[in-house]
Amino acid sequence: MNVLLHQVLSGLATGGIYASMALALVMIYQATHLVNFAQGEMAMFATYIAWSLIQAGAPYWLAFFGTVAVAFAMGALIERVVVRPVEQASVLSVVIVFIGLLVIFNSLAGWIFSYTIKPFPSPFPSQPLWGNTYVTSHELGAICVTLVVLALVFAFFRFTPLGLAMRAAALNPESSRLVGVRVGWMLALGWGLASAIGAVAGIMVAPIVFLEPNMMAGILLYSFAAALLGGIDSPGGAVAGGFIVGVLENVVGAVMGTDLKLTVALVLIVGVLVIRPSGLFGTVHVSRV
Repeated sequence: MNVLLHQVLSGLATGGIYASMALALVMIYQATHLVNFAQGEMAMFATYIAWSLIQAGAPYWLAFFGTVAVAFAMGALIERVVVRPVEQASVLSVVIVFIGLLVIFNSLAGWIFSYTIKPFPSPFPSQPLWGNTYVTSHELGAICVTLVVLALVFAFFRFTPLGLAMRAAALNPESSRLVGVRVGWMLALGWGLASAIGAVAGIMVAPIVFLEPNMMAGILLYSFAAALLGGIDSPGGAVAGGFIVGVLENVVGAVMGTDLKLTVALVLIVGVLVIRPSGLFGTVHVSRV
């Protein structure tokens, strides 16, 4: 029973990271109706920026918020400079652009920072909090940070005029333009916000998996499974899917071995696409013919 409780709590910690990345994927999907395959590499590159600031002597939380700001600017710039010129191109062309971004960020990180595995510091105590033996301080802190970020994102989209304008631009750009919403800038801000959320996920997962250019490959796959499970067009569903995948991954790993953990994500992706393509909380589109 204690082992199961530990796996569930640990799964919630990693699930929160998957939820953040899945939310970033959903935000890009709502804007472009395509999956940004470079989302994980953008998060990885932002994590290297945080590592560089910490190595230069910056306090952890100053490096954290500075990196989030840089990641936001990077995401908005990529949308304006790289994605905007091909927005009217074929789906295949845009997918190739995303894959190109993935390779570019991965190669840049290896060229600038080398492919050597680096330890990443955690801002949380090394000793378990409150004497618990089920979850580490970093895992508990990562859950708290993730929940705070998700709450802020929810409040931004639900209660602020800018957030409502971004939602409108993503859901119905033509009608949004008619009422004066600058759709182009809203999409750029959406990319920036998705990049910032991904940076938070990267910084939180780096102390667990260590820092290296390929560290987000598996994380992105789990996050993609979470987004599909919850609903690729449902931000709330993506968050729920992230926690479900995190817990399921850990429990399966404890019962059947770690070799099958990645298989869980692949089975989820294939199963959801076959049985319920809209996901648990996604919108089912019906067309009359």
